[in-house]
Amino acid sequence: MSTSSETTVALPAGVDLHARPAADFVRTAMRYDARVAVAANGSEADAKSLLSVLALGARAGTTVTLRADGADAGEALSALAGCLSTLSE
Repeated sequence: MSTSSETTVALPAGVDLHARPAADFVRTAMRYDARVAVAANGSEADAKSLLSVLALGARAGTTVTLRADGADAGEALSALAGCLSTLSE
């Protein structure tokens, strides 16, 4: 059964979604079968693609929208929202 979910989360103050934080985020996304998209600054990217996530240019305090579609979409969104909200340099 396929389910679709969406949530928003703000990046913590002082943390941009650059190389290391983005890699942590992508590694988390890759643990799930669901298709996951991340949107910020008017653009959307595949959450499992490091280059796509980096291209969003999300900076500290940016509100990020996460969308997932698949059997484990809810679990994926919970994990990814937790990952983003606790990112550190």
